[in-house]
Amino acid sequence: MQMTDLLAQMGGITSIARELGVSESQAATGAEALIPAILGGFKKQAQAQPAGLAGLGGLLGQLGGGSLLDNVLSPETTDVSRGNDVLGQIFASKDVSRTVAQNAASRSGLSPSLLQKMLPMLAMLVAGYMAKQPGEAAPQAAPTGGGLGGLLGGLLGSRAAAPASPNAAAPGGLASMLDLNGDGNPLDDILQMAGKLIR
Repeated sequence: MQMTDLLAQMGGITSIARELGVSESQAATGAEALIPAILGGFKKQAQAQPAGLAGLGGLLGQLGGGSLLDNVLSPETTDVSRGNDVLGQIFASKDVSRTVAQNAASRSGLSPSLLQKMLPMLAMLVAGYMAKQPGEAAPQAAPTGGGLGGLLGGLLGSRAAAPASPNAAAPGGLASMLDLNGDGNPLDDILQMAGKLIR
């Protein structure tokens, strides 16, 4: 199942639409356009962690863990500063966030300003979901990847042209999905991945 569908089932798309004063259809369209880059950012973080996916799990906890998801789903106003912290960690620069929003706008037909407002909320939903579901995808995980590896690999794999497979969670498979040109440029890699996966 795609991440957008998972978030919709949990009420995340409804929450975003309500807070931003847009239709659920617009919120879903924005999520479809933005989530591949968010997942790519988390994959880049997993590659950068000395402990790999285990390190990513620790990072998710430091950023707020499952409470990030709860914050967006609650009837209270979302504390988007927490989402901006997540974006700062996975994209490293506000310039990357802006470019991701502009790239998504050209593909979705939504305004960059709306997508920029959605981005931190979606980052919180994705981070909180991953933090809350560490064992759900364990059967698909690589031996060293743990449940989070299976989850992240499966979500990335489900958006790719090739069908998802158990090998999607293996370090080599995930790396090849993101580092498309091998130049180590996170902005370039993230946007290339987003362009490949958004259809």
